[in-house]
Amino acid sequence: MKTATMILGVIGSDCHAVGNKILERVFSDAGFKVINLGVMVSQDEYIDAAIETGAEVIMVSSLYGHGEIDCQGFRERCVERGLHRVIIYVGGNLVIGKTPREQVIAKFEQMGYDRVFMPDVDLESVIELLREDIKKQRLGNESISKY
Repeated sequence: MKTATMILGVIGSDCHAVGNKILERVFSDAGFKVINLGVMVSQDEYIDAAIETGAEVIMVSSLYGHGEIDCQGFRERCVERGLHRVIIYVGGNLVIGKTPREQVIAKFEQMGYDRVFMPDVDLESVIELLREDIKKQRLGNESISKY
């Protein structure tokens, strides 16, 4: 499989950097070309980087609990800017409080995220899902994105 380029960052006003560095290392070691934008990344910074690099994947993380606010409208913004087929994953501590996992996942899927992960996810399983999703997206006959 051709090396896939991924845009990685921590969205909004979130400045949690440790997990971001771990994700960069894990995905790089798995063979992805990772463009790490760091922390406090705006939606437009993700999109600009994806357009500039031809990235197939945008990986959004949030740990401070305000992901629900920071991630609103992201898919729509991608579509407006011509990224109809980009794969968008989101993960971390996405909401404040003890919201059931299923509700968090459903909420972010409704926002247009292709996959949603909680902080306790096994990153090896994320890598496998990502490889499968990229393969499907590249085939063109089975888009994982609904947009």
